[in-house]
Amino acid sequence: MSVGNPLNKSFSCVILDLDGTLLNTDGIVSDVLKVYLVNHGKQWDGREAHKLVGKTLSEAAAVIIDDYGLSISADELLSEFTPMLSDQWCNIKALPGASRLIKHFRSENVQMALASNSPRANIEAKVSYQPGWKESFSVVIGGDEVTAGKPSPEIFLEAAKKLNIDPSKCLVIEDSLTGVMAAKAAGMEVVAVPSLPKQSHLYSAADETINSLLDLQPEKWGLPPFQDWIETTLPIEPWYIGGPVIKGFGRGSKVLGIPTANISTKKYSGVLSEHPSGVYFGWAKLSTRGVYKMVMSIGWNPYFRNTEKAIEPWLLHEFDDDFYGKELYLAIVGYIRPEANFPSLESLVEKIHEDRTVAEAALELPFYAKYKEDSYLRKP
Repeated sequence: MSVGNPLNKSFSCVILDLDGTLLNTDGIVSDVLKVYLVNHGKQWDGREAHKLVGKTLSEAAAVIIDDYGLSISADELLSEFTPMLSDQWCNIKALPGASRLIKHFRSENVQMALASNSPRANIEAKVSYQPGWKESFSVVIGGDEVTAGKPSPEIFLEAAKKLNIDPSKCLVIEDSLTGVMAAKAAGMEVVAVPSLPKQSHLYSAADETINSLLDLQPEKWGLPPFQDWIETTLPIEPWYIGGPVIKGFGRGSKVLGIPTANISTKKYSGVLSEHPSGVYFGWAKLSTRGVYKMVMSIGWNPYFRNTEKAIEPWLLHEFDDDFYGKELYLAIVGYIRPEANFPSLESLVEKIHEDRTVAEAALELPFYAKYKEDSYLRKP
């Protein structure tokens, strides 16, 4: 997490982007593009996904036509593609921390606005599938309601005007570089939550860059703090993964002295994309052996410069032998911190052991201990 200059300001409202900030729209767009391009004899491989972030529909259509050499106009593409996409809006998931953030600010009477480059009708349709969201926003501004979308500041200035709040009192939360540029041009402070992996270094114009909405600290901005942390851990909606234990990177025991029990991520690519990189904890069921406390990392492990996002659980128990090929089931119930880089191997190992101490203590608490009996962990 990076923070700009210390802030002494107190903000009156929060203006949020929608796609990529609150909703995991990118995954749905990619899935629909795969089908759409096959119909045109092309194959979507996701490498151009970053070019679509923060774009209006017309701009995104132009990018796709250019990259894939399609012999159709942007209007033709949108007339074919938009209905396919609309049919999938009901399947868009809220990003981790999004519903928590909206519920929190609403309960604290903090005014919120949505400001998105998407057309107003599309915004309202997407939001309608998220319980409690529609009534939480005082103002909604779509890209079709202004003369120029982001990176123009117009959409944010219009939101502030409708809220009747000075732009300097508005805190913006954005995932795209175009959104950050628009917010700064509007004279607003902005927290960036980059939707593209390993791109945080590009967001230097933001006043703060965080790994995910789970890491937002409203009190830094004079806004009411979250009250749901249990000591130094954050309860999350439990999620589950499992599979046979495989050989990992060969560094857990050999380099770090920490024996991780790796499982294949092949069938969990969707899960990996949904959950922010960071350190989590929960319970692990190892077939034939029992249920154990577990702390795990998700991400690229910057110190080792992973090229692929990985899941590396550490079962907090001393085993006499390895268990490659055994089935491992994980119930992830809490969050500790975002992924971070470290200046030395020693500092990395020290932090991992701190994470173990935090996880072990948390899993003794009744709130987390109850998940040891989770039905997912009762698999034979």
